[in-house]
Amino acid sequence: MAQIVLDKVSKRFADGTDALHPTDLTIGDGEFFILVGPSGCGKSTLLNIIVGLTQPTSGDVRVGGETVTALDPKDRNMAMVFQSYAIYPHMTVRENIAFPLRLAKLGDAEIERRVGQAAELLELGELLGRRPADLSGGQRQRVAMGRAIVRRPAAFLLDEPLSNLDARLRLQTRGELARLHRRLGATMVYVTHDQTEAMTLGQRVAVLRRGRVQQVGTPRELYRTPANLFVAGFLGAPPMNFLPAALEHRRLRLPMVELDLPAAYQHALGGQRRELIVGIRPEQLVDPGLGGADAWPRIDVPVDRVEWLGADQYVYADWPLDPALRIRAAVDDLAAQRRDRVGLVVRIASTHGVTMGGRLTLAFDPNAISLFDAHGGERIVPPPD
Repeated sequence: MAQIVLDKVSKRFADGTDALHPTDLTIGDGEFFILVGPSGCGKSTLLNIIVGLTQPTSGDVRVGGETVTALDPKDRNMAMVFQSYAIYPHMTVRENIAFPLRLAKLGDAEIERRVGQAAELLELGELLGRRPADLSGGQRQRVAMGRAIVRRPAAFLLDEPLSNLDARLRLQTRGELARLHRRLGATMVYVTHDQTEAMTLGQRVAVLRRGRVQQVGTPRELYRTPANLFVAGFLGAPPMNFLPAALEHRRLRLPMVELDLPAAYQHALGGQRRELIVGIRPEQLVDPGLGGADAWPRIDVPVDRVEWLGADQYVYADWPLDPALRIRAAVDDLAAQRRDRVGLVVRIASTHGVTMGGRLTLAFDPNAISLFDAHGGERIVPPPD
């Protein structure tokens, strides 16, 4: 059993920097769990605490119900796979995979059996006699995984293992990792700054920012019901559109349209005047001619730029913002946005005729929008039905 429990784990460095604030996490036995966030958010610190490379300032780490906080990394029965592969250039693939078993002084027959099993699992059988210089980046990463697999650890910890690969190899190796997890059924904790990796690989994902866990959930939960502006803007490509809005007398005024406050939010917000941020995903802005969209609010936007991506195209709009809708004390998630203009990105089919400098009429489902507090950034959750 390899359930991993972090109980109020924190890390403060000698200079007083809080790399990780008190954190509670439970990673299920056999789960593919992702730690995602921007550089410096604390995700690698958290991974190093789990494996024992970094000692927490406070808190407890338990694996399979047993406390391992004070144990050395070698005594935790975990395998680490690094971004830099960390394989020995003078050794063959077979020797690299067998290295931890040689250190453990296993017999030759057992070593050969485990190396053969790992090579078959990772499709490295024809490469066992080669050295790392003769391998591609993806093959080297598989060798690093093979060296971890032969140890039969309680958990695999992967620290940005695909960062050194080009886009095509990342896609291929991502699929190999997903298949490997299904075949092994092992607990895997995976650190990345790439939200695409997080959303495609993780059974559950923890989003970190400035040493704090912002939200934990399945990729679908995080995408559809983000806890705050940061999660909403971090997950999704293109990211969610954030529009300043004013609520008064159950009417919601946006920069380009005014509409009734959706019924689901009326109990939570009432009719009092309030500054809000409206979140609309790029794909939620659709052609008004689509079935069911004829009764939705419409907006007419100027086309500033178009990016054609084959099946889809991203349309960017930008226009002046009414001073009455400027958020006077917006959270820092919106600090980079211009205060005198509002921008919008739309994801539509590439068959849709649109030209730079033209205009585009769109509709959106008012019941599908997200509402956030303009000053704290938290998502306003409508009550359950």
